Amino acid sequence: MTSDSTVIQLQPIVLSENPPTVESIQEVHELAELLRLVDSLPEEYRVNFYPVLDRLADCLERRQRMLGYVQDSLSQMSLDLKYLFFDLEATRRERDEYRNTLDTHY
Repeated sequence: MTSDSTVIQLQPIVLSENPPTVESIQEVHELAELLRLVDSLPEEYRVNFYPVLDRLADCLERRQRMLGYVQDSLSQMSLDLKYLFFDLEATRRERDEYRNTLDTHY
């Protein structure tokens, strides 16, 4: 993945606490394959591809990072909903207990 004038490095895509998906792994492999194909081109053509491949790698990394944020947000929202439903049920039980108490005393 190197040339005389340009070095492109594939950095691992890191998702916060979420394992990489099959799609993200496949995208990294496809990008690596594309880099190998570009490396096999003559220098005069190869130089023109490296800036585009850098932007593509940055875009892929940014997209994976955003996907991780979305997955984290969805997980947090799911947990928050569980707490809300628990609170709602507890509030309903308390309401029913108070109603029963009022009904038996009056």
